[in-house]
Amino acid sequence: MATEGYAYSRITQEESESLMQLVGFKIADELFGVDILMVQEIIRSAPITAVPNSPDFVEGVINLRGDIIPVIDLRKRLNLFDENSEQNRTWILILDIGGRVTGFIVDSVTEVLKIDEGDIEHAPEIIVAGLESQYIRGVIDIEGDLLILLDFNRILLLDEIKRLKKVKSEALDAS
Repeated sequence: MATEGYAYSRITQEESESLMQLVGFKIADELFGVDILMVQEIIRSAPITAVPNSPDFVEGVINLRGDIIPVIDLRKRLNLFDENSEQNRTWILILDIGGRVTGFIVDSVTEVLKIDEGDIEHAPEIIVAGLESQYIRGVIDIEGDLLILLDFNRILLLDEIKRLKKVKSEALDAS
């Protein structure tokens, strides 16, 4: 009887190891996700200070409890323009991307989702028509809706990371 209990708990542990938690968010009418382990926090709003000569997708920087954090408009970065979009988008995902803390403006944050890593499929070309496919880790069917899992390690190119560091240092020098 003890071995049956052990086998059952072992299967449960293996199943839990294949589960992944995502934070879901929307841009335009599209549903996206990011691995919850990258999310430091989600803030509703913060005053953003514009930084001159920054890339067009960089909205500026925020001061979050003494830390200067660059903020990127994910809609602009992914070229997802929508004339009907809400102008007052106030959700900022604060992500740790390989030790670089960066904020990303999104339209709304939905929920934390638990998915099986085996359910992640390669994105068909039709899905990624408006996106750079390098940014996409895969897609997941969630009750008939497709969630696009973004690879935030590839959202910024190396030269853009250098420009962001310059934006951050200019903001620190100005304060």
